[in-house]
Amino acid sequence: MVDKILELLNEIYPMDIIEVKAVTNEMFRCTTKQGDCFARITNYKNYDEQLEEVNYTNFLYKEGLGVSPTISSLNGKVVEKITLNNNERLTVLYQSAPGVHLPRNQWNANILKELGRQIGRLHRFSKKFEEMHPIKYINDWHDNEEYAFLKYIPKEETAIREIAEEVLLTIKEMSKNHSNYGLLHGDLWLENILVDHDSKLTMVDFQDCEKHFYVFDLAVPIYSAMEYSYVGGGSIIEYGRAITKAIIEGYQEENEISSEMLDKLPLFIKLKEVFEYSLMHMYWNKEKLTEEQIRIMNHFRVRIEQNHSLLTSTNGVLLH
Repeated sequence: MVDKILELLNEIYPMDIIEVKAVTNEMFRCTTKQGDCFARITNYKNYDEQLEEVNYTNFLYKEGLGVSPTISSLNGKVVEKITLNNNERLTVLYQSAPGVHLPRNQWNANILKELGRQIGRLHRFSKKFEEMHPIKYINDWHDNEEYAFLKYIPKEETAIREIAEEVLLTIKEMSKNHSNYGLLHGDLWLENILVDHDSKLTMVDFQDCEKHFYVFDLAVPIYSAMEYSYVGGGSIIEYGRAITKAIIEGYQEENEISSEMLDKLPLFIKLKEVFEYSLMHMYWNKEKLTEEQIRIMNHFRVRIEQNHSLLTSTNGVLLH
């Protein structure tokens, strides 16, 4: 299939692609005479959704935000259709982003504060984009299949289902306005952020962009850092407070966020936690679970059922 992709991409794009290597099932690294680029080939979202997403990220790039711009096809299109194994797929070609994935122990307060600034700029530009181009195809968060928690969490797990339903209803009923809700990245794991030698950041993988409360884009990297970047050497509680403080301080240098929304951070981190647990049921084969998958699921079960939160309060974290 890789050879077929190489052939098709060379037919469509103004690049001399020499080699194609799979990074994931949907993302392919392309080696060209002009440098590396990446092809996303997926039907995860339909044509109109992907086109709106790409127009959004290209707008962010033109505004000066650290994102990967697209490469237009010979037909002048940013989203192209190809046929693989008799199935139509949608293709987007991206310029290679500068920077690297930082090792876990290098996500310090300075980098995370810059991440906060970047997210603040992202949301400012998102508001500007929506004013100029009202969203027609990208979903509100709760309309995406991944948030259908009660469809995927087993019925016998009554305690977790009750918590999941309560979190969903609480957030759905929150008051939305132009300042707290709009288009955002939606999946700002630290793995989706590249850092160059000058500590400049590039956000990648906007495939899960959605309309949501802006605070969710703060909750996800905090959750990600607590889950994956802490490597010991102190108190994980203090680490959580320090990274939260850094991200919020950086954000507030670039954008306003109300104390009311900041107080909701633990709720949105809980949403992300339940989201991840539900995805396990959505995508993992329950008949062929590995020991590691069982261990991870039980870890989540204990934490959710006991109502333990990675971030119980933002008291003492906010700027005073």
